[in-house]
Amino acid sequence: MSRADTPEDLNAVIRQHSELLAAQLHSQRESLFPPDASKTMRKFTSGEAAALLGVNDSYLRKLHLDGKGPSPEVSSGNRRHYSAEDIHNLRILLEKTARKPGDYLPGRRAGDHLQIIGVMNFKGGSGKTTSSAHLAQRLALKGYRVLAIDLDPQASLTALHGVQPEFDLLDGGTLYDAIRYEDPVPIAEVIRKTYIPNLDLIPGNLELMEFEHETPRALSRGNAGLFFFRVKEALAQVDERYDVVVIDCPPQLGFLTMSALSAATGVLVTIHPEMLDVMSMSQFLRMTADLMDVIADSGADMSHDWMRYLLTRYEPTDAPQNRIVAFLRTMYGDKVLNAPMLKSTAISDAGLTKQTLYEVERSAFTRTTYDRAIESLNAVNDEIAQLIQKTWGR
Repeated sequence: MSRADTPEDLNAVIRQHSELLAAQLHSQRESLFPPDASKTMRKFTSGEAAALLGVNDSYLRKLHLDGKGPSPEVSSGNRRHYSAEDIHNLRILLEKTARKPGDYLPGRRAGDHLQIIGVMNFKGGSGKTTSSAHLAQRLALKGYRVLAIDLDPQASLTALHGVQPEFDLLDGGTLYDAIRYEDPVPIAEVIRKTYIPNLDLIPGNLELMEFEHETPRALSRGNAGLFFFRVKEALAQVDERYDVVVIDCPPQLGFLTMSALSAATGVLVTIHPEMLDVMSMSQFLRMTADLMDVIADSGADMSHDWMRYLLTRYEPTDAPQNRIVAFLRTMYGDKVLNAPMLKSTAISDAGLTKQTLYEVERSAFTRTTYDRAIESLNAVNDEIAQLIQKTWGR
């Protein structure tokens, strides 16, 4: 028998390929982010900083000349560049003389409840993780205190923020540690600071699947309690530390997703406007409703502040997509966000280096390509921020 005909153990091949890929990804990360393989946030131009703060560039220049606030980095041609930390410190400074509270620090005030946003869909390619990452970063850059939680065992949100699960989470460190049935740890122990001020992360990895396996066993033994409250109860431990929590949910309707739904105050469902995706979403919504009925019958309050559909990877010149978008808007009305997330090579190219579009330099792309993509992302995320503000009665 020739070697080509020799049968191989599938598990051995898959394991070998997994380890080879993990090693290559680790090597790539070290080459991208030397010397300690950690990510940093780029500097922002004075125009970008002014736009994030909601002021004129000339006003920022005056603050600099008057010696108020942090000193930007001044490059050749007298161009000013601000770090994300500089922008955060400027917010604190400007808030002191703001016309009304929250102009520069838009987060919670007395009586406002924590906003927990579950981003979900169970079809691959719907843009769920891309949406979660850009939403969390945009809110943090706009002055909200944000906790991003990767509840997806595939851990793409984690990788985007510079954490490689295979190498950096060998001894736990995911939300599973805080919601497991035996010896859960305080949630604060699994929260990591990121390279963006105001943005913390709870990473994910395959260990999250243990919750899917353990919950049926705990239920059969009668010691699971109201298992779907475990995420909500864990987040209650750090309620005062954050304004918004963004949860990237798993791409299936399991116990993790049910727990995230029970904790959520807002739900964002990503939709790629193609017929096959819309057909599968029909089944997804039906199953979600059935599961939520079960949870509600067990005593959970399933009322939410808001639920919205986000159109992702949208191509305005695609006639079939436009028909589906019109169909969805007719059917669901204002439950569909006005702003769609456009399909863009800039977003996918940024992903090649495990970055979001907010992290890459504009000069790395054709100007029109970058501007079109960033305007689309900002419109989506700022519309969600308006929903948050409305929920707080503003």
